[in-house]
Amino acid sequence: MDLGFDGAGAVVVGGGRGMGLATARCLAQDGAKVAIVGRSRGVLDTAAHELTRLGSPDAVGVVADIGDDTDVHRAFDEIGRRWDGTLNALINTVGPAAAGDFEALTDGEWQAAFDAGVMGMVRCVRAALPLLRRAEWARIVNFSAHSTQRQSTRLPAYTAAKAAVNSVSKNLSLLLAKDEIMVNVLSPGSISSEALLGWADSVGIDGTDPYRLMSAIDEHFGHPAHLPRAGLPDEIGPVAAFLASKRNSYMTGTNINVDGGSDFV
Repeated sequence: MDLGFDGAGAVVVGGGRGMGLATARCLAQDGAKVAIVGRSRGVLDTAAHELTRLGSPDAVGVVADIGDDTDVHRAFDEIGRRWDGTLNALINTVGPAAAGDFEALTDGEWQAAFDAGVMGMVRCVRAALPLLRRAEWARIVNFSAHSTQRQSTRLPAYTAAKAAVNSVSKNLSLLLAKDEIMVNVLSPGSISSEALLGWADSVGIDGTDPYRLMSAIDEHFGHPAHLPRAGLPDEIGPVAAFLASKRNSYMTGTNINVDGGSDFV
């Protein structure tokens, strides 16, 4: 299926690895120009070379700290100059690394979770809006998490930040409807990301086995998927790419679960 990305420009924040890179690959394969935003020049350059090989006519890594509003605006100004002042798709995949019980988390850890998990997205949307509004068509996709619906006592700051992403995204979908800019949320379930694989290693589990990984998630967190295995980043990318595409022409304000059936709500 042609998603309509030929000649379009897309920014993937956090696109150098994991689910962000999996999404960027799908965009590149469909002919999009892709800018991946992150903090590590080496990671971004490696990913950009891969995206070029996959078919992107213009793949570029843009180093930026999404915790710094000035740096975010500088990054999107750079992208705007590169692509004649327009942008078709913004995909925000970055989330907080906030784990800990409620009573153990400090004020600083709560604030860091919201800064990384919510305000980074807010800054990127704010900086991208002039470019999105000038495009023939435009989409925003924000990554949340299925744990906002199930909750976990080990992730209160993380789930609170992701719940705020849901709320801000819904509000944006209302605000931008008049501009026909569609805003949707994608909520991954237990996906074998670098963070989850790192956690698995810390508890002595071979996270590369998605079945063992899901068993460990059940044991430690108590909310497994109904499918007996963890998901893969490459199972997230195609869904995100569709939500960000021209083919998604009448869906906005939605929250799409890609979670192996952990929630039937």
